[in-house]
Amino acid sequence: MVDHAARHEADRFDPFADHLILVDQRRAAAGLDHVVGVYRLLTGEGARQAGQFYSEDEYDLAPLHRSGRRLLELGRSCLHRDYRGGMAMMHLWAALADYIKTHDIGILFGVASFHGTDVQALAQPLSALHHRHLAPAELRVRPRPPHGHSMDILPVDQVDRPAAMRATPALIKAYLRLGGVVGEGAYVDHDFNTTDVCLILDTAQMSPQQRNLYIRDRG
Repeated sequence: MVDHAARHEADRFDPFADHLILVDQRRAAAGLDHVVGVYRLLTGEGARQAGQFYSEDEYDLAPLHRSGRRLLELGRSCLHRDYRGGMAMMHLWAALADYIKTHDIGILFGVASFHGTDVQALAQPLSALHHRHLAPAELRVRPRPPHGHSMDILPVDQVDRPAAMRATPALIKAYLRLGGVVGEGAYVDHDFNTTDVCLILDTAQMSPQQRNLYIRDRG
């Protein structure tokens, strides 16, 4: 369901999700594609209609289901290259904050990727995530075999935190700044040449300062 020539991609979950779209009308006026950012939002109700959450192919989400909280899976986050590093992601998160409030969402989650499948080459960032940002036991999802891999690769005293953070994708660091945590273990996806981690964000545990990171400048 990928048409590279037409720049279209879809999968079986798309019809059951809400799609958050960021547009720049100035591009439309110039005759350019005005869609500059997207997010896919899959609620628990949508997942039941689809038969599962997308992430359940990689992770056992039983701890999240047992929480009894309303779940929202975030996926397909993408920004046009010209809009990265600016306010575009803040605009998406501001709209996401409205969605969370409207749907009374308790837990956000989704998979995010490191490039490559050599876990040892990713030992620094994966170990840093394991030692500093592991989810509490009651929300600690685990990858499904046979492609799951421990992130407890290096002892904590061998983790170079600045180097680990430099090697961590910007999207993962953004969720960590919001108070996000990770499941126990990474999922090695050889088909997509990525090593994935499951990010989890408990909205009830966010401090006012963390909330302000994505609701400021809403006007």
